[in-house]
Amino acid sequence: MTEIAYSLSDLDHQPSAVTIGNFDGVHRGHQVLLRRAVDAGRDLGVRSVAVTFDPHPAAVLRPDSAPPQLQTLQARIEALAETGVDAVLVLPFTPALAASSPADFVADVLASQLQSVKVVVGTNFRFGAKAAGDVVTLVELGETHGFVPEAVTLLEINGRRISSSAVREHLLDGDLAWALAALGRPYELPGRVVIGEGRGHEIGFPTANLAVPDDLVVPAFGVYAGHVRLDGQEHPAVTNVGVRPTFRGKERTIEAHLLDQELDLYGRDLMVTFEHRIRGERRFDGPDELIAQIRIDVEQATGLLGLG
Repeated sequence: MTEIAYSLSDLDHQPSAVTIGNFDGVHRGHQVLLRRAVDAGRDLGVRSVAVTFDPHPAAVLRPDSAPPQLQTLQARIEALAETGVDAVLVLPFTPALAASSPADFVADVLASQLQSVKVVVGTNFRFGAKAAGDVVTLVELGETHGFVPEAVTLLEINGRRISSSAVREHLLDGDLAWALAALGRPYELPGRVVIGEGRGHEIGFPTANLAVPDDLVVPAFGVYAGHVRLDGQEHPAVTNVGVRPTFRGKERTIEAHLLDQELDLYGRDLMVTFEHRIRGERRFDGPDELIAQIRIDVEQATGLLGLG
């Protein structure tokens, strides 16, 4: 079972194979680093540790332009643990940590506290105040402190490097296929079902209106096929993200229509997965035209999800 620690003092001092990064989304590129750290730990007979940060460094360094996240902290921890690391360390990202020089960060965190014997990073790894440290710096400091760095080549899809930023951009642009290929799994949004305007019931397609955390990425406006996960059960669903222009809406909503049954979901916490993008959002001339299109959307979702 993976040990979860929220400060350096929570972990026993013992030799470790470490990988370090923000790991937002725990995408396929991250997974390569994590698997390499796990393998190195086993080969060397030491503990494997994934070090991540909370809050995201950008929220401290440039709060006005910090990007939305791909996961909640809890979802990130769970995804990190699923890779098989022995421990996940959530390191508080404070102004003091941000001001640490590369040498101080290595000495205080990697060498002294984690007793690193192996440190696995991507070839673009930067660390320390003003991102002054890089892989070359890490190699030099490793010689001083007795650990071996390993820089792993970054993965690409269609010529673009897999990164959390790239996944965000593709989701926001509506390119669900690239984002899902980079993540290696469907994109998920957690939320609580809140009372909406009831228009779904009025037109014969009841929906769960989802309130999601403000700091998470919401995919581009449009209609998606996927699932709603509730109490350990998955229900096929069509999810609409947008402002409902047919009804002259202005506020963004996220509404999921279950394909297999109708449930009372008000006040419930659930997870929506985005697996296929069916179409973009558009305005219809009236409810009848909208209903006809929703029927087409449901038929498409049924086929895409293998229900037909």
